Amino acid sequence: MEILKAKILALKKEKNAILLAHYYQDAAIQEIADFVGDSLGLSQEAEKTTADIILFAGVYFMAETAKILNPSKKVILPDLNAGCSLADACPPDLFKKFIEQHPNHIVITYVNCSAEIKAMSDIVCTSSNAIKIVESIPIEKPILFAPDRNLGNYINQKTNRKMILWNGSCLVHEAFSLDKLISLHLKNPDAKIIAHPESEAHILKTASYIGSTSGMINFVKTNPSKKFIVATESGILHKMHLEVPNKTLLPAPVFENNTCACSECGFMKLNTLQKVYDCLLNEYPEINVLENIRIKALLPIQRMLEISKK
Repeated sequence: MEILKAKILALKKEKNAILLAHYYQDAAIQEIADFVGDSLGLSQEAEKTTADIILFAGVYFMAETAKILNPSKKVILPDLNAGCSLADACPPDLFKKFIEQHPNHIVITYVNCSAEIKAMSDIVCTSSNAIKIVESIPIEKPILFAPDRNLGNYINQKTNRKMILWNGSCLVHEAFSLDKLISLHLKNPDAKIIAHPESEAHILKTASYIGSTSGMINFVKTNPSKKFIVATESGILHKMHLEVPNKTLLPAPVFENNTCACSECGFMKLNTLQKVYDCLLNEYPEINVLENIRIKALLPIQRMLEISKK
């Protein structure tokens, strides 16, 4: 593994490539990435990079976003099958009809969607900035929000809005078992539960903190508690352990038993260190977005990034 890491680092230098990795990637990939972050942070890094090649260790919609922001750069993804249940839950033809059924609504879409969906949007958001984005819209303006109903419900609750929600969800964040979570907390009453807003409402009600992956990491760093139950994809635990090595981090349990009794994104885990190397060596698979779609999708992403700077 160390030899493979060294080969990847050498190739990055040789090809003037940058490796962007999401918190949900395997630890070995995170360790050699130039930047590890959540969707907002990754979008911001993609926007400002001077690299010739962007190797995106994440899922397809993230690499698409990088290409939308960088049409002249080569964007590559280790595995083209690294998709997203949220993006899959919002087909462009059905979403177009959804918009047509609700004229005069501002269309806000969560970044976990395809380029085609972004192209139909007025503004994009991430879990880091969703509330800020929604609050930037005048209260009298009706809003459509897609594709995550759980995040949409959470935003409605926090902003007192009545956004009309697309009925999509993240399989990873709907896998948590409330009964098992309560049982785990009873065994660890000193632990604080922290959760991602893509989780279902009954999970969020148990949480001391609700936020994006970067927000959750910051919370465990700054909160005096020594033990946390973490309700999001288990890949985040690697970065958390690095930030707070003296604290105890417990993954929130899921309905079904699996290798770690935690919630894992099968799409994210399709990327491996070997695939990262092969991808950079061959500069393939490459991500391309039709220019007419890219131009339309660029504006709502730029609006998001501008609001996030304020």
